[in-house]
Amino acid sequence: MKASYALRRLLSNNYSLQCQTKRTFYRSFLRQTVPLTSVRYPNLKRGGYSALTDKDLSVFEKLIPGRVLTGSSELDGYNTDWLKTCRGSSQVVLRPKTTEEVSAILKYCNERKLAVVPQGGNTGLVGGSVPVFDEIVVSTQLMNQIISLDEISGTLVCEAGCILGNLSDHVAESNLIMPLDLGAKGSCHIGGNLATNAGGLRLLRYGSLHGSVLGLEAVLASGEVVDCLSTLRKDNTGYDVKQLFIGSEGTLGLITKASILCPQKPNAVNVAFLGCDSFERVLDIFKESKMKLGEILSAFEFLDADAIAVARDNLKLSIPIDDSFPFYVLIESSGSDGTHDEEKMNGFLEDMMNRGYVIDGTVASEPAKIQYIWSVRERIAEGLMHDGYCYKYDVSIPLSHYYGLVEAVRERTQGNTTRVIGYGHVGDSNLHLNATSPEYSQTTMDLLEPFLYDWVAKHRGSISAEHGLGFKKRDFIYHSKSESAVRMMNQMKLVLDPNGILNPYKLLPTVVR
Repeated sequence: MKASYALRRLLSNNYSLQCQTKRTFYRSFLRQTVPLTSVRYPNLKRGGYSALTDKDLSVFEKLIPGRVLTGSSELDGYNTDWLKTCRGSSQVVLRPKTTEEVSAILKYCNERKLAVVPQGGNTGLVGGSVPVFDEIVVSTQLMNQIISLDEISGTLVCEAGCILGNLSDHVAESNLIMPLDLGAKGSCHIGGNLATNAGGLRLLRYGSLHGSVLGLEAVLASGEVVDCLSTLRKDNTGYDVKQLFIGSEGTLGLITKASILCPQKPNAVNVAFLGCDSFERVLDIFKESKMKLGEILSAFEFLDADAIAVARDNLKLSIPIDDSFPFYVLIESSGSDGTHDEEKMNGFLEDMMNRGYVIDGTVASEPAKIQYIWSVRERIAEGLMHDGYCYKYDVSIPLSHYYGLVEAVRERTQGNTTRVIGYGHVGDSNLHLNATSPEYSQTTMDLLEPFLYDWVAKHRGSISAEHGLGFKKRDFIYHSKSESAVRMMNQMKLVLDPNGILNPYKLLPTVVR
């Protein structure tokens, strides 16, 4: 493996310049004017919900004194999604601190038939966490207390508004890690992670949140508190009610607390960044890594050349190896014996190079270098925003057809996009496909949808691997779910939220067949 001169250079002189560039970009990015969702989608009709009145505001002020936001400048960030593609017109944001306050708010809103949007860190990518019209935003920002951590069992109990990165830092002090890791960990809330069943970078090793979450507490639209906050790994007493709320995107209840099983922190971590000449080689490397690295394999990511160009050109990141390869692979190993793991990784990579699967690469075991290599992968979403408008897709596809979707979309949209890129979690068949253009184009959107979803359905994939359906994908649900399954979902919604006040216009389709 070649020495990573790019890493050494960046970790010294370039880092402060990049931070300054990032701050400058975000200041200009946040000033962009985003069209109202109701304007961008003119055929969308507001539901039969009540309009907010001064009397309602007075009631909210009594329920949570001093934590009712109504100023237009204060509301902008709550009304607009992270991608700056969806914007609502909510007139009020409520910031409760306790489950009891959430209960009182939802009980009142349900009686008044006031629509509500639960919101965490607002880092979602499908418009699920912002109003579509004038729904009331209930933010979990102030519900950020860590309740307990059992260092023996590894069980963390916390409130829904805890930031994922803060939880990671907290459990690390007890030699534990969170079972999920996301690029947005510095701002996303654990409640939102659960509500969207976020996947992330560690799913290959630790599985989904359906397995890691031991219990949760949620408040129904009626104000009733559902207490399933168990800390037990085994509880076989009836329906596993907590699973209803994981991935429900705030449509069945507002998650207020969670109990999460945290794995032991590995003693040794190694990251390899590799270049190869075809996607078939990417799959060859993945197959071999499962056999040769086995129990220490914790992540397997890929990036194509266009994704690398985003990191290099838009973010000014130095690529750890030569930037002329068509495909790149990031492999992480995590284990308990540093010497054993390093020998295993180096032996595997030597074999891959001898067999011609890998052309060039670098390996890092120092935390700063590992963090930087991961940043090349994690900051792609940020880099895409420099192009203007980003059409973002998160799909699961059988690996035999995985990159074929990127090639098909690239060919179909040629001349109507700035770029089409592919990257993602090969380890769990999750592809992030993104197209960009200087500004939103209906022509480009019509080329992408429903073509992209039809292609995924034809190849037995899922139109949403980890981002959820939200507002943007809800009417494409039948590409991945049967009519009977959707009807059952709708029945659950009617039972738990008969007035439909919780996160309307999200997840469920406009028409249930």
